[in-house]
Amino acid sequence: MAGNQKAKAKAEQAKGKVKEAAGRAVGNESVEAEGRMKGAKGDAREAKEKAKDVFKH
Repeated sequence: MAGNQKAKAKAEQAKGKVKEAAGRAVGNESVEAEGRMKGAKGDAREAKEKAKDVFKH
């Protein structure tokens, strides 16, 4: 299960970076901000999973 969550975190981070870059490329600040938020959500999920791993061992 933890591996699945880690994969989701990486996917969210990647989608966020793509969306942020696309927003920047077309000059759409709203899309760029959405991309940053999605990336931050992925970062938070990854941090949560790392913390769970630390307490597991």
